[in-house]
Amino acid sequence: MHISARNNLKGRVTQVSHGAVNSEITVELPGGAELVSIITKASAERLGLATGKQVYVIVKASDVMIATE
Repeated sequence: MHISARNNLKGRVTQVSHGAVNSEITVELPGGAELVSIITKASAERLGLATGKQVYVIVKASDVMIATE
């Protein structure tokens, strides 16, 4: 796999929740942090996403915001 995005993190799928159109995918990173992504159900099925599958989380954004109270 070759990709231009620099922010790619390897992890393991811990939960897949399919809706009618979209799927919510939870990925655990080394160290225990979790990321959640919403993708189309068709994409989740095409990628064969299931609990335990090793995946890459790729973050491509022009802005990252941080807030405090």
